[in-house]
Amino acid sequence: MSARPAARTALLLVTLAAGCKPYTPRPYFPPVTGAARAEIFLDVPTATTVLSEILSADSFPVSRVERRDGYIETEWFDATAKSPTGARRLGPEVVRVRAWIDPSRRGHSWITVEPAYRPLADPALDPRDLDVQVPPDHAVGKRMTEIVTELAKLYQPISTN
Repeated sequence: MSARPAARTALLLVTLAAGCKPYTPRPYFPPVTGAARAEIFLDVPTATTVLSEILSADSFPVSRVERRDGYIETEWFDATAKSPTGARRLGPEVVRVRAWIDPSRRGHSWITVEPAYRPLADPALDPRDLDVQVPPDHAVGKRMTEIVTELAKLYQPISTN
């Protein structure tokens, strides 16, 4: 009789393992210091969709949207033309935008939008270590702050008081 419970246990473990996805397509690193951030009253998948649609409508070259995991990324692009570029990823003229949408309270999400550039090239460092927040007066940085501020106004979090 012990063979039956063992077989059931094995089948249960295989079924659980097959249904589990222990990975995320989000990058392992956090946003750079100074990225625009706000809490909004939307769940992670909905907030991810809304933000990706806003970025696309604003002509930013969105290349990756991970709706379930709350992550958005653009191509490296020319900051003035908002078009993908093959130019060297160096200087504030070539920018990439990444966004992390993290769960907060029930039905709420934290949106963090990072416009970054690479001020220098150093083959000894990991490329991510070269990314820095665009300067405060940078057009893309200003626009990302505006987008996050507008989302915070439009989808105001519910007060817990």
